[in-house]
Amino acid sequence: MKGPKMLWLALLAGTLSTACNPENHHEASHDNSFSVCPTLKLDTTLQKEYVCQIQSVRHIELRALERGYLEHIFIDEGQMVHKGQLLFKLMPNFFKAELEKAQAEAKIREIEYQNTKSLAERNVVSAAELAMAKAGYDRAKAEVSLAEAHYSFTEIKAPFDGIIDRFHVREGSLVDEGDLLSTLSDNHEVWVYFNVPEAEYLEFQGEIKPGETTKLELRMANNQIFAHSGILNTIEAEFDNETGNIPFRATFPNPEGLLRHGETGNIIMKQKLRDALIIPQKASFEILDKKFVFVVNQEGLVSQKEIQIAHELEDLYVVSAGLAEGEWVLLEGLRKVRDGKSIDPKVENPRSVIEELKLYAE
Repeated sequence: MKGPKMLWLALLAGTLSTACNPENHHEASHDNSFSVCPTLKLDTTLQKEYVCQIQSVRHIELRALERGYLEHIFIDEGQMVHKGQLLFKLMPNFFKAELEKAQAEAKIREIEYQNTKSLAERNVVSAAELAMAKAGYDRAKAEVSLAEAHYSFTEIKAPFDGIIDRFHVREGSLVDEGDLLSTLSDNHEVWVYFNVPEAEYLEFQGEIKPGETTKLELRMANNQIFAHSGILNTIEAEFDNETGNIPFRATFPNPEGLLRHGETGNIIMKQKLRDALIIPQKASFEILDKKFVFVVNQEGLVSQKEIQIAHELEDLYVVSAGLAEGEWVLLEGLRKVRDGKSIDPKVENPRSVIEELKLYAE
């Protein structure tokens, strides 16, 4: 009987010794230690993105001005052309003959006018006959100008510097007056259109000051930021009743010609936030589409609170209701605590926490 009794006493003594061991007590206490972060108010920048459409400042259609066969194409698709450069030429035979006929008729009328003028100076013919001869000569000169215009229409030249798009015809094609030949884009500057919801439009109008310039950034389709910033310069007059949006237009310089007509991207608009109450996103959790945090008081007592989110930043939330500046929110172990639990709070420096989350604050 002594053997089992002595073994039981030894086990009891070992258990008590383990419970009283300071190192084991520290380990148990450490399991109840959680990081908390005081809420902080600071000035920061809210970044909003809008899907956008990029268009050339000047983008025109090149069309045939007369009917005829396309004799020659002097450029290639995608080529940079300069103002006045010859692009397309229609077969000019008919228009050349028309011009020569008009020039010949004008020469005849000129001779008749000069003869009548000589006779009028000697009072051989009346002033009325001289006036008729002069009118005939003027009419012939007008016919020459018209024929010259028709002849010039056989040559389509670039009205400004730009890039030629795809050809819609080929050499030898019979084209009618008004047929589309190609398009020409001037890309040294581009217009960027994007739609803004009504609520954000009103918010923007409430913050912008008269005469103040709003600078924007452009995120291209490859997720890279365009090297040059743009300026917001136009807000259209009407909202779209179906979408509730209003179009904005920004102008971006494009000296390298990287941006082309028809590209897409995302406009980045930055908004200043003053005294924004900031918490890390990881400090929140969601129940039935509502956001909550665990608030910890000075005694380490945990309580669950619902919060309202005003804006979402990268890894952070701007809180509009539910929290006050300086309140401690639980940063870690959200699944290990519950409402009413007592913990050992480990207070973190809020600015250090924010810097680790890469917030760009002012």
